[in-house]
Amino acid sequence: MHKPSVAELRPVVHPPGVKDRRSGEHWAGRLYMREISLRIDRHLVNTRVTPNQLTYLMTVFGVLAAPALLVPGIAGAVLGVLMVQLYLLLDCVDGEIARWRKQYSLTGVWMDRVGAYLTDAAVLVGFGLRAADLWGSGRIDWLWAFLGTLAALGAILIKAETDLVGVARAQSGKEQVKETASEMRSSGMALARKAAAALNFHRLILGVEASLLIVGLAVVDQIRGDLFFSRLGVAVLAGIAVVQTLLHLVSILASSRLK
Repeated sequence: MHKPSVAELRPVVHPPGVKDRRSGEHWAGRLYMREISLRIDRHLVNTRVTPNQLTYLMTVFGVLAAPALLVPGIAGAVLGVLMVQLYLLLDCVDGEIARWRKQYSLTGVWMDRVGAYLTDAAVLVGFGLRAADLWGSGRIDWLWAFLGTLAALGAILIKAETDLVGVARAQSGKEQVKETASEMRSSGMALARKAAAALNFHRLILGVEASLLIVGLAVVDQIRGDLFFSRLGVAVLAGIAVVQTLLHLVSILASSRLK
C-alpha cells in the first residue's frame, strides 16, 4: 500500500487556516510540532489506528504529566515535559489523520477538549505536589499542593468560560461566535485586553508553558539545594490563574460573544 510523502500529506492535513487559527493552534504547533507530526502521519494513515484512539492516547500522556512531576529533581521535570510534548504531538496527529481519511466524529472533538482540560490540570496539580516535597525527609507542606490545585482549577475554569459561550449560543439557537465578536465594546476593556495579550503572562498556566517553566525552576532549585523557586513558581501560577479567571470572565461579558 502506498505510503504518502510529506509533500502529499501537507496540503490535505494542513489546509489554509489550520496554523493561523487565533485560538485553535498552539505556538509550539506552528513552530515545530506540525512538522514532526507530518512525519508520523505517513506511517499511520494506512494502519487500523483511528483518530479517536490517538486522541485517547493523547489524553493518557497528558494525565501522566502529573505522576511524572513527582519524580524528584530535574529528571522528574524533564519527564513531565516529555509527557506534555507527546500529548501535543498526538494532538496534532489525530486531527491530521482525520483530515486525510475524512474520518470525523463529535466524540473526537469532545475528547480533544477533555484532554486539553486534563493535561493543563495534571501539570499544575503535579507541580503543586512536587513543591509540597512528598518524598522529602521533612514534613509535607500541603499549602503548595493546595496552590497547585487552585492554579489547575483556574486553568480549567478559563477553558470552561470559553467553551460555555458556544454552549449558551447553541442552546439559544444562535450561530457559533465569530472572531470579531470577541472584540471589546468598551475602549478601556479593549486596551486592557491588548496589554494582557502582549504580556502573555496568562499562558504560563497552560500545560506546555507550565511544564517548560517547571524545568527551569527545577534547575535553579538543584543549584540552590531546596524547593524555593518551585514553590515561588506555584504561588505565582496560582495568582495568575485566579486573576486570569476573573479577567477572562469580565472580557466575555464585556464582548459581543453573548449577544
